[in-house]
Amino acid sequence: MTILFYTFVTVTAFLAMEFVAWFAHKYIMHGWLWNWHEDHHKPHEKEGFFEKNDRFFLVFAIPSAACYILGSVYADHWFFLFFIGVGISLYGFTYFLIHDVYIHRRFNWFKVLDGKYSRAILRAHGAHHSKQTKEDCESFGLLVVSKKFFGKRVK
Repeated sequence: MTILFYTFVTVTAFLAMEFVAWFAHKYIMHGWLWNWHEDHHKPHEKEGFFEKNDRFFLVFAIPSAACYILGSVYADHWFFLFFIGVGISLYGFTYFLIHDVYIHRRFNWFKVLDGKYSRAILRAHGAHHSKQTKEDCESFGLLVVSKKFFGKRVK
């Protein structure tokens, strides 16, 4: 029963992170922290490998690290926090692989995935990046993709 509970906590945290990422992307990255995110929408204007947008990796790592620490230190009562940290970390790793490796090709680790879902993710992200301003963007999530991006490409 304990393994099932901690698996449930981990999976729930992972799934909740899609909403957290969507919310943060729409209201924080395209809001008051646009100055950090802007260079991600204008990659041809940046110098070097890193973007200011990469700071968000650290921002999202803080609650994960806090959950690992608190869940370990107070394991008698708060051990479930450790598994929330695991869920956040797994989402972060998934986000990194899909967003930075697959979509933006910041690392040449694997080529194009050819499936309906992977193409829908690319289309949704492409629609999001079709704007270089913080206003009027769409598709702020990563894993949850609108049905409209699953159809054939519209020219």
